[in-house]
Amino acid sequence: MDKLTFIFLSILLCGSAVATRPRPRTTGRATLADDGGVCSAIVGVQNYPCHEHNVTTGDGYILSLQNIPFGQSGNAATGPRPPVLLHHGVLTDAVTWLLSPPEQSLALLLADNGFDVWLVNARGTKYSLGHTSLSSNDPAFWDWSWDELVAYDLPATFQYIYDQTSQKLHYVGHSMGTLIAFAGFSKGQLVDKLRSAAMLCPIAYIGHMTSPIATNVAQTLLNQTSYWLKIAEFNPTDEAVLQLLLQICKQKHINCLDLMTSYTGQNCCLNSSIISSFLKNEPQSTSTKNMIHFAQMAQDGMIKMYDYGDVKENVKHYGTPVPPSYNMTNIPNDVPLFLAYGGKDALSVSEDVKLLLDSLHEHEQDKLVVQYTENYAHADFIMGFNATQVVYDPLMAFLRLH
Repeated sequence: MDKLTFIFLSILLCGSAVATRPRPRTTGRATLADDGGVCSAIVGVQNYPCHEHNVTTGDGYILSLQNIPFGQSGNAATGPRPPVLLHHGVLTDAVTWLLSPPEQSLALLLADNGFDVWLVNARGTKYSLGHTSLSSNDPAFWDWSWDELVAYDLPATFQYIYDQTSQKLHYVGHSMGTLIAFAGFSKGQLVDKLRSAAMLCPIAYIGHMTSPIATNVAQTLLNQTSYWLKIAEFNPTDEAVLQLLLQICKQKHINCLDLMTSYTGQNCCLNSSIISSFLKNEPQSTSTKNMIHFAQMAQDGMIKMYDYGDVKENVKHYGTPVPPSYNMTNIPNDVPLFLAYGGKDALSVSEDVKLLLDSLHEHEQDKLVVQYTENYAHADFIMGFNATQVVYDPLMAFLRLH
C-alpha cells in the first residue's frame, strides 16, 4: 500500500472501521439494523422521546422514519405541535441531523422549541434497505435516481405524517433534500400538505459546482456510464468506489489530506469531534443511477429527469426523445420558502443559487426569505458549532411565522 492510499483510507476510516461496517440484515419486507435504529442508538440516549416508524412507497420501498414528538422542555400534554420533516442530502442519512449536542442539533432544537419532529432516511441508506419484494442484494433494488424520491418517497412520507398528525407540515431539506422538494413543488406535488419549506444549501442547478472531488466523480461516471451501471449500489466504502476516489486523489490539484474540504468546500465551523462522529455513520450508500443523474445535471446545467442516453429508452420511459425538465418557475408563488446558502460552498455554489433565485423572481416577497453566510460551506449548515445562532434561530423564527 503506497503512502497516498494509506493516508486516504486512514481519513475515510477515521478509526471507525467504516469500510467493514456490517450491512443491516434484510428480511424482504423490512430492515433490522444491528444497533436497533436511530431512536435507540442516538436519540433515546440523550433523553428525548423517539418513536420508530416505517412508510412504504408506491414502488415498494420501506423507508425508516423517526419521530421526536417533543423535547426535554415540554411534554405531550402541551397540545398539538406543528410537524416538521427533515430530509438529508445524498450519501448521508437522518443521523446527520443528530450528531451535534442537543443545543446545536437542529432536530433536537426543533423538538425543544415546540415542534413535532420527523426524520426520514432515504431509500438505500442504512435504515431504509427494506422492500416489499426485493432484497438490497438484488441489482433491481438500486434501479432508481432522485426522480423516484420525487415521485414516490416524498409523497408517501408527507401523506404518512399528515395521516399521523392531521396537520400540514413544515419541511427542512439539506442539499439533495432541497432538490427533491423543489422538483415536487414544481409539479404541484406536496404543497397541499405543506406549511412552509426551509432549504439549506439549496440544490437545483449545479452546473457551476466547484468541488474537485464531486466534479471528477461526475466526469468519470459520465465517461464510463455502462461500466458503473453494472455496479448498481454506489457504496463509498466498497472497492470500486474507493479505487475511483484513490485515482482522483492522485491528481496534484486535489488535496485528499483534507477530504471534507475537497468535497464540500472550506467549512469554517466544524470541530474535529463532529467530523469524527460524522465518519462513524457516514457516508451512506445511494444508487449509482442516482449519482449518474447528478453528473448529468452538473454537465448540462439543467434540472431534468434521468437521461437513459438512448432515444428509444427515453421515449419508452417519458414518451419523448429527451427527458422532461423540472421547471422551477412552476413552484407556486405563495409557498413560504426560506433559502440559506454559503459563500464557501463547493456544491451549492452562489452562481447556481442565483439561477434558482432568478427562477423565483415572481415569488411573493413576503413568502421568500434568503440568507447568505459568506464563510459557510456545505457541512457548516448541519454540523457547524455556531449554526444555531447563524442559521437555526432564523429558520425557527421563519417556521413560526407560517
